[in-house]
Amino acid sequence: MAKDESWRGKVGGMDDQEVIDFLAGNMVCRMGCLDGDGWPYVVPIWYEYNDDGFYLVPRERSLWAKYIQKDPRVSLCIDEADGLRKVMVKGTGEIVEEANVGGKWVDIATRMSVRYLGVNGPDYLAPTLPEPRWLIFVKPEKMVTWQGVDWAKRYKTTDWG
Repeated sequence: MAKDESWRGKVGGMDDQEVIDFLAGNMVCRMGCLDGDGWPYVVPIWYEYNDDGFYLVPRERSLWAKYIQKDPRVSLCIDEADGLRKVMVKGTGEIVEEANVGGKWVDIATRMSVRYLGVNGPDYLAPTLPEPRWLIFVKPEKMVTWQGVDWAKRYKTTDWG
């Protein structure tokens, strides 16, 4: 009798629709860039996946916005707490708008607030709208996805099942 391994879930990379559905959730993204001294700088942030890339809305004084302005290389990791699904991105951060009030970032931040905080999201966002924000778009150069409980074949040195 075959052992029930349904607990592993679907194992392997996600297809395009699975990626879109996953990224529409409210997981926090960890974004990594290089600071002014060349050290890794990682920050948890909200994001919006749209236009085949990731919109980020940093506050005016966010160090990482200035780091990306100087060196656009970034990495993103969006995953579930249980590690069953994840998307990892290597990409280029493009400054769409420098810090401003009332720019294109407002509509994106509004959608993010609803996605992350539900119906009360706009109540959180509204009093902060006079605060300047940047708009950054991360264009993926490489995107790796995974789901399920197993190792990818490239990591296995032996066949253990």
